Amino acid sequence: MVCYSYNHLREIEGKLAHDPHHQNDNTTLKTTRLVLVSGPVIVGAGPSGLAVAACLKEKGVPSLILERSNCIASLWQLKTYDRLRLHLPKSFCELPLMPFPKHFPTYPTKGQFIGYLEDYAKKFDINPMFNETVEKAEYDQTLGFWRVVTSKKGCTKTEEGLGMVVKTEYVCRWLIAATGENAEVVEPVLEGLEEFGGPIVHTSLYKSGEMFRGKKVLVVGSGNSGMEVCLDLCHHNAMPSIVVRDRVHVLPQEMFGRSTFGFSMWLIKWLPITLVDRLLLIIAWFILGDTSKLGLIRPQMGPLQLKKLSGKTPVLDVGTLDKIKRGDIKVCPGIKCLSMHNNVEFINGRIENFDAIILATGYKSNVPYWLKERKMFSQEDGLPRRPFPNGWKGDHGLYAVGFTKHGLLGASMDAKRIAEDIGRCWIITESKPSYYL
Repeated sequence: MVCYSYNHLREIEGKLAHDPHHQNDNTTLKTTRLVLVSGPVIVGAGPSGLAVAACLKEKGVPSLILERSNCIASLWQLKTYDRLRLHLPKSFCELPLMPFPKHFPTYPTKGQFIGYLEDYAKKFDINPMFNETVEKAEYDQTLGFWRVVTSKKGCTKTEEGLGMVVKTEYVCRWLIAATGENAEVVEPVLEGLEEFGGPIVHTSLYKSGEMFRGKKVLVVGSGNSGMEVCLDLCHHNAMPSIVVRDRVHVLPQEMFGRSTFGFSMWLIKWLPITLVDRLLLIIAWFILGDTSKLGLIRPQMGPLQLKKLSGKTPVLDVGTLDKIKRGDIKVCPGIKCLSMHNNVEFINGRIENFDAIILATGYKSNVPYWLKERKMFSQEDGLPRRPFPNGWKGDHGLYAVGFTKHGLLGASMDAKRIAEDIGRCWIITESKPSYYL
């Protein structure tokens, strides 16, 4: 049962009835319905969307989550490899209002994290609308509300048999973008891609190295995913090489028995960031040695400064570096082109044959594709124009969660801010008469 403010409902219904853009398509292939939502509409049922929904519920504010997939945390459930663990300690990755179980290890596994998210949704009675793909979200200046249009394949067997698409328009006062930084895969443009004879897959489709056992595999991308995929390939007796096009910071996952992330957060409370960077690099040199000798040249800017200014995350080594030192993983320069017979030519002129290529080239935001707003979000990268911690709020009741480039910790901080902000408005709204549909 959803409660709608009486003062606004009649006005919205009257205006929409005379809106030429809101007319049902009477063809047999499409049907449109209207849903008036009293609380915020949240786009995305990943950790960020769940976090803000829980924080809103604590404030007494109902919300509606729209999710294009058929499950919560679809990136984690459907597009991650089997050996994945949280790269940061669980204390920095828990969502608001519910800590991880005490028996979980410091770095929970993929399965444990998914289980935690499912328990989180149950605890706060969060029930997203699945298989709802947001096609467009736009602020209606006349109404003073957001109009969110979604599409969904037929909800009943009859509709599915007819190939019917159900269009729904949600009208709401507050809109929260929670699709995050990792909504769509990024695939590089490689010359000769069509000529390469072997399989080319993105890490979103990679589960384990079992299918590559005994094969030469080229991994494109030297971030945390690329490094960990190489390690996984080694564990399955494949022969991986990794393309390192840019300079990269590699740090040990732990220093002095504690996580590197936690250690650096502690240091930064007392020291300037430039000094903390110097200390981290000195310690990393003692633990890992000179990575430039392995083809992993460090950027001139320190790891924390680089993260702050560009969002580029340093690689936290979980064993890959030892494999590189032993020669189990080869480091290659950038790719010039691919060619027939599974050949890859590198920018240094060397040509080598590979059985398969794995693209560890990351993800990007998809906000520009569906949100018709240009002030808060950049159309280039789909991220808030204002940097963290000020990118969570826009105009006309628009909010963003999960775009901080500070992981789950940043998302949790934004979720709390958004709930606090909407909660204040909700108290005023709830004091007005209402009726139920």
